[in-house]
Amino acid sequence: MQDRLDEVKAQVQAALQEAMAGLPPGELADAMRYACIGGKRIRAFLVMESARLFGIADEAALPVATAVEALHAYSLVHDDLPAMDNDDLRRGLPTCHVQWSEATAILAGDALQSLAFGLLTDARIGPAETRLALIDAFAGAVGARGMVWGQAQDIAAETAIEPLDLAAIKRMQQAKTGALIRFAASVGALMAGEDAGPLTEYARHLGLAFQIQDDILDLTGDEAEIGKRLNKDGTANKATFVSLLGLDGARDKARKLVRNAESALDPYGEAAENLRRLARFVIERDA
Repeated sequence: MQDRLDEVKAQVQAALQEAMAGLPPGELADAMRYACIGGKRIRAFLVMESARLFGIADEAALPVATAVEALHAYSLVHDDLPAMDNDDLRRGLPTCHVQWSEATAILAGDALQSLAFGLLTDARIGPAETRLALIDAFAGAVGARGMVWGQAQDIAAETAIEPLDLAAIKRMQQAKTGALIRFAASVGALMAGEDAGPLTEYARHLGLAFQIQDDILDLTGDEAEIGKRLNKDGTANKATFVSLLGLDGARDKARKLVRNAESALDPYGEAAENLRRLARFVIERDA
């Protein structure tokens, strides 16, 4: 799996640079490119591997993978802003608003979001009907019913009188983190006009496992390895999977979710082995 992940990283990074090659020079373009440096590219990997399950070539899936990573970069830039999580470190580098300014970071995020939707119009993806279906699903995943709603719930939790319970945290994370992951994993089925149910179920478990591991690393990880500030939720007294389940309970829950994710891929047989390995990687990573 690692070789394939490295391949996807290289493909997506080159595609992002190409997509931004013609931008007018200046702070905005520099900040957009800066925001796209690094990252695990798990979402792009999900796009490319789900496409492979349905015999879709990398060339056709790459614009979608690139769109997902551009959108993810925008979400991180805005998530780090002083009015949001107020972070000064991301992927081992100063956050966008620290490197430039708050205004430039906001505009860079806005532009990356627009770039993401533009990438989904690429003719290599397939006929117009397919592209429209992807744009519609993408908008649903990242807007006020998905990722942005989850972020709003996370912000509201900071000033809530009572900490969120486990069910509320699951709902929030299924939107904030999970919605884009579910879209990415379902891309192959959407492009092929096939049932996305098994992949959506896989991604539902994967997204929660990913977030639980993030909560674990926030408590036990190494800041230099992870590349961002740790224990911010604990300092803000926000409920997390770890605070509610305990460290061992959170690890057990993550392992169960990974087993469920792997089982959801049974209809695809050995062709989905890279996706199974990704699920295991998600809870074994240390960054």
